[in-house]
Amino acid sequence: MPPGASVENSALLRTHGLQVTAQRLAVLHAVSGGPHSSADHIYKAVQAEIGAVSRQAVYDALATLTDKGVLRRIQPAGSSTRYEDRVDDNHHHLICRICNSMVDVDCAVGETPCLTAADDSGYEIDEAEVVYWGRCPDCAAAISGTSEPNER
Repeated sequence: MPPGASVENSALLRTHGLQVTAQRLAVLHAVSGGPHSSADHIYKAVQAEIGAVSRQAVYDALATLTDKGVLRRIQPAGSSTRYEDRVDDNHHHLICRICNSMVDVDCAVGETPCLTAADDSGYEIDEAEVVYWGRCPDCAAAISGTSEPNER
């Protein structure tokens, strides 16, 4: 098992009907260590962990893990696609317009209130995507001239 691979990640892959491979374990480790990372960042982390690996192998692993529901693909408008392993709830994201940092935001009221649309047009809604945009504390402090950035 490569460094960073865990028995839990192996079991997670098997639970989703996936073969356990060094690439998949390394991708899971990279995403858990850097939620909201781009595919390129994940590729570099996987390469650093297991050595020689093709970019396509990492992209294939990301696609498979996303398709099987092990990872979540986040595609905010005007920003690169990112990945996270928080898949068991309906949370949202807050993205800094300046530095592109991203953090999770839980639903404001209750567990899944945003799944109740005013008019569902007959659809069976199972997910809502809300993205908040603004400035992170560090970028806001830099713009306002504050000498110390806010703590996160």
